[in-house]
Amino acid sequence: MNRVIHGVPKESMAYMIRLFSPTMDDYLYVLDLKEDYYMISPLAVKRFCLPGDHFYHAREAHRKFVYAEDQKILWDDIDRICAGQADEHNLDYRWLDRHGNPVWINCRGLVLHEEDGTPKYLIGCINEIGKKQKADNVSGLMGEGGLWQYAKECPDSLPAGFIIRLGIDDLSVVNGSFGMNYGDYLLKETAGCIQRATEPGQRLFRLVSDQFIITDLTGRTLADARLLYNRIRYEIARWIEEHQYQTVFTVSAGIIDTKDRINDYDQILKFLEFALNEAKREGKNECYFFRQEDYRAWVRRQKLRKQLLHAVNHDFRGFEIYYQPVMNTGEHRLVSAEALMRFFAPADPDGEETGTTQETVMVSPAEFIPILEESGLIIPVGRWLIRTAASVCKEWQKEHPGMRVQVNLSYVQVAKTNVLRDVHEVLKETVLQPEYLGVELTESGYLEPGAHFQKVWQGLKKLGVRVLLDDFGTGYSNFHCLGDLTPDCIKIDRSFTQKALTDAYEYNLLTQMIWMSKRLNIQVCIEGIETMEELERISELKPDFIQGYLFSRPVSSTEFTDRFIKRLEGEHGNA
Repeated sequence: MNRVIHGVPKESMAYMIRLFSPTMDDYLYVLDLKEDYYMISPLAVKRFCLPGDHFYHAREAHRKFVYAEDQKILWDDIDRICAGQADEHNLDYRWLDRHGNPVWINCRGLVLHEEDGTPKYLIGCINEIGKKQKADNVSGLMGEGGLWQYAKECPDSLPAGFIIRLGIDDLSVVNGSFGMNYGDYLLKETAGCIQRATEPGQRLFRLVSDQFIITDLTGRTLADARLLYNRIRYEIARWIEEHQYQTVFTVSAGIIDTKDRINDYDQILKFLEFALNEAKREGKNECYFFRQEDYRAWVRRQKLRKQLLHAVNHDFRGFEIYYQPVMNTGEHRLVSAEALMRFFAPADPDGEETGTTQETVMVSPAEFIPILEESGLIIPVGRWLIRTAASVCKEWQKEHPGMRVQVNLSYVQVAKTNVLRDVHEVLKETVLQPEYLGVELTESGYLEPGAHFQKVWQGLKKLGVRVLLDDFGTGYSNFHCLGDLTPDCIKIDRSFTQKALTDAYEYNLLTQMIWMSKRLNIQVCIEGIETMEELERISELKPDFIQGYLFSRPVSSTEFTDRFIKRLEGEHGNA
């Protein structure tokens, strides 16, 4: 049935919109289909790229604030209305906000006709369907929209108190075991446990997924926050016991002090997310109090991760290989070079992708290598290192046949890539004979070598590549490796060497270790020799090789060539 309108002027419609729009979260609108004239709640102008709250040439103006991909579906529907084929409008599509970002809306409306039956007005409302919900029906709490509204009402400088961000540990496991409906039930019960633990003046919100926010701006301290967290854990433990341990779960918490903190909603949530993640990283069922210095270190790691990725994607620009000489014990003659990865990050992180030459700073391997391993970037970087080091060694051999190079393999490389294939391809590509390439594997990564590691280990030896067990002696649990794995060489870590130089028992232990290795036909390299006194004392034990700052710190390939290769004048040794 047609809805007929009898000569209501646009001015009256505009008045009605202005009258009711302050009482609504949605945006009222009227589209005059005949005059191509548009009116909307004034608040919409602050949110979207509208030319004003009323304007002619509506179809043309919509092109400026309706997302380009959605314009066709909008006007197809309006054309059906104008043709008398539809009396209602209900469409989900996107408008552009004041920053040009697409925002999902639902636009609903009814058509009002003139007395002759022709469509005159489309009247309705627009609401943001992607907008944060004010309330959460699952937990029965106010949601993120309610939290945001509460934050707007707080003063610019927050009073003393605290905010807690709680997260259920491993809720996905519960959902996977019992289903999503049970997960929702558990969220509701958890909300009840939290509410029973809270005190007057504390407000509880359901944030996202398995997370809750508790605010307390009453002057309570971080000690009170810890007590609250412990009460919550107690309530949850009691609930689990009352339900016969059908589901066992815990909660972690990130806590931030609000005293003298600026009321910046997004920043505070960001800090709380970091704090909650730290609590989970520390083992879950824990609380972590936000510390700015920890956050700065985390931000630095994220920037460094981005820089490392950028370097990998730009022909490893920023990575360099430094080489440290390995000498034989008798003549202190160069026999090999250990290839060590270095990374030079832009001094100005924001200028890293400009392509311009800029100052760089060396990043400690202890800082960037764990990030490479965590991110998986160690795989392409490790391949690059092996290939580059082998190529450099091949060049050195043109002047000094017999020169060797040693590269370190990360546990991640061994576990997640076909190392044997990578090494074989490098040897084939560089035409380097396998006996001149040494692969160092860290002892601590292989306390219990499995079948895959054994295959890699034996495969490298079958290729003819020398296999060295690095950092040997950092723990005494790996003596069985000497018999089980029979490496070509073990490298004694400097920490063990230092103990042996200052303690008679440790010195005797090192003596026996070297003696036992030689009985097994395994060579020994002592690392970390820095003074002539250390060299003389260690030389008495007759290890095969010596490495340390006494001979040289790790240096660039150019400096290594100038200081060691060219100086040899044809001398070479065997490692």
